[in-house]
Amino acid sequence: MQLAHTMIRVKDLEETIAFYTEFLGLKETRRGTIGDEATLVFLSDEWENYFIELTYNHDGRDYELGSQFGHLAFTVDDLEPFVAKVEAKGLEYRRSKPENSSNYIFVTDPNGYAIEVLEAR
Repeated sequence: MQLAHTMIRVKDLEETIAFYTEFLGLKETRRGTIGDEATLVFLSDEWENYFIELTYNHDGRDYELGSQFGHLAFTVDDLEPFVAKVEAKGLEYRRSKPENSSNYIFVTDPNGYAIEVLEAR
């Protein structure tokens, strides 16, 4: 068995795509619709081993973040250039403490989802 994707519902499709592609560096791999109900956009990293499915429902409904969902996590070789990018964009972030075994930050996407970016070891 292999993981395929994680689906998140989004409020603003284009703003969310821009966050994940322009800011996090993912690429759009597939887009489709479910009739007139929803648009689905799949994003992945350069290896395409795992996907995030953005689901935008056309009926204008609003969403509350679920209390069961934790966060999405991404790795980078060097965290400092990414931190500089976050700061240049004026985003708030939470950073790991120096005594932690992992070096990471948390930022929030346009929908309120927590995104962890950690330095690969």
